[in-house]
Amino acid sequence: MSKSNTAQICLLAGSFLVAAATSASTIECEEDYQIVQGQPISTPYCRDNYLASVARKYGFKVSDAAIRNNPSRKEEICRYIGSDIRVQTACEEVLPSPHDAR
Repeated sequence: MSKSNTAQICLLAGSFLVAAATSASTIECEEDYQIVQGQPISTPYCRDNYLASVARKYGFKVSDAAIRNNPSRKEEICRYIGSDIRVQTACEEVLPSPHDAR
């Protein structure tokens, strides 16, 4: 393989990685809904980001990534603010429902 072919392959691979990284970073959320082709869709990613945002308004020091990547931290936050209607959907997956009580 010639140097120019190798350079073209590297350039192509680099362009692909940049495009993939750019598309992953362009997830658009409005509160706990992801906007996909102009339509709001409830997604775990946006629900968790919104939970972190609401938690910060309550004074918690928590990042979006901490909520997404640490189920224990998410559960802890939900125990404190899970009754807030804005986060009930995000918290229902980590908090027991009233039907679970025995």
